[in-house]
Amino acid sequence: MKPLTKHIPNLHPKFFWDFRFDSIDWDGGYKMVIARIVERGGQDQIDEIVRFYGREKVITSIRDEIFFLPNYAIENALKFFPELKKEEMYCYLNRKDKPYHWI
Repeated sequence: MKPLTKHIPNLHPKFFWDFRFDSIDWDGGYKMVIARIVERGGQDQIDEIVRFYGREKVITSIRDEIFFLPNYAIENALKFFPELKKEEMYCYLNRKDKPYHWI
């Protein structure tokens, strides 16, 4: 019997310093992965999550599912995906005019 191979994106573990990298659920935790890469990654990492999850899933997640991104990450998302509009992003609408504090 052929062993099951676990498909994972080609991302450096440094982006997930607070997780056990070997036990990340890449499919179930896609929102966390996408949010983390939009917040902390560059164009190469964005290209990798688009390759792994598909462009439509990444855009839908950023626009409709991710609860929070800091201002600079929202700007990064708009730069990486010009078809997005800030006013349609759930993470922007969720806290528009609401201050957020650093923990």
